[in-house]
Amino acid sequence: MRYALILIAILLPLSGFAQLSAPLADAVRMTSYPVTTGRSDPVFIFCNSSGSTSGSVQADSPGGTAPFTFTWYGWNNTLKSFSDSLKSDISVTSSTATSLNEGGYRVHITDGSGFDTSLFAWVFLDKPFADAKLQNFTCEYVALNGTAAIDTFYYYDPANGSGIKLKNGYSFIWSSDPSSAIPYPSIYIDPVTFNPPLEDVIYKLQVADSFLCSSESSFPYTSIHVKADFEVDPNQGQAPLKVTFTDKSIRGSSYKWEFGDDSVSYLKDPGIHTYYKPGDYSVKLTIESTLHCVDSMRYVKIVVNFSELHIPNVFTPDGDGLNDYFVVEAKSLRSINVEIYSRSGLRVYSFSGQGEALADWKGWDGNVNNSSIKAAPGVYYYIIRAVGWDDVVYDGKAYRGFLYLYR
Repeated sequence: MRYALILIAILLPLSGFAQLSAPLADAVRMTSYPVTTGRSDPVFIFCNSSGSTSGSVQADSPGGTAPFTFTWYGWNNTLKSFSDSLKSDISVTSSTATSLNEGGYRVHITDGSGFDTSLFAWVFLDKPFADAKLQNFTCEYVALNGTAAIDTFYYYDPANGSGIKLKNGYSFIWSSDPSSAIPYPSIYIDPVTFNPPLEDVIYKLQVADSFLCSSESSFPYTSIHVKADFEVDPNQGQAPLKVTFTDKSIRGSSYKWEFGDDSVSYLKDPGIHTYYKPGDYSVKLTIESTLHCVDSMRYVKIVVNFSELHIPNVFTPDGDGLNDYFVVEAKSLRSINVEIYSRSGLRVYSFSGQGEALADWKGWDGNVNNSSIKAAPGVYYYIIRAVGWDDVVYDGKAYRGFLYLYR
């Protein structure tokens, strides 16, 4: 029984104003009269984004016996009373007033058997205002200009006609299509972005008020901004390292490539650039558009390996595809000279090369002096001299030694 009483207490305030309803209203508030105490009337808000919306309120009798007579009146702000006659519906069970302008309304209900009451409501047509404009733009930024405004509504205390302001507030948000960076789009009504769009966009400002009515404004923006961008392939390897640079820039008209090795190119696509000296290289691309907007990008590091030379001491030229060649493990060598001798001092293999010849060198295949005669298994002596692209000289005892050939 206790819970039933609580439920009735919750429902009673609703039933007190449910006799006046507005199914098409977008929001409902209640009045708070400073002089007329003990009474709270519904306030119906209709979103009026089109500018052609009107209000409508339906009345149902809270008592009596049908049929009823409903007589509608509007608030007269000069007389400070609900005295403007609107219409009457006779011998009906309910009544709806349509095409209502902003203001207050009273419906007088009788049933011909002594029942007599009046219900009151206020109607407001709500249309927030949004205006989006371009304030300024340069190569570096886009500045937007927004205006947001909301309607101010007053209802009146029936006791003395004093106006009471209906609480309202607003929020806004900027966006763009396609999406682009807009700093603090719901905080700054005039945002400035220093990360401007690289493609044409439509900027849009949306404004909403406390009653969830909204308005929006938009405008197209044609981008003038540039972005320097490129791809590198490969970004690491041994000298001479051939690197392909592929331009990915937006709105570049003139180009300047600085490859980090004191060489420069002014071509849009410089193609392949060769790095000969081992080390780390930073590459910078600077572009400029026909409107003189400038941007640059720096690729932090291209790595050209320092020279290395490692010599194996065994190989097995038996045709199984594994370790069939005596070949040094090397990086970034400019030139190499290899001589291999038998234990009796007979030279059985030699190679000297640089550039493409060095790059194509596969090593000693175990045949005597590049003939079809296979060298006998056993111990051989090698002498290797090399020079790296970093000018390191590989010579001396460390690069002389014995080699074992197994079949």
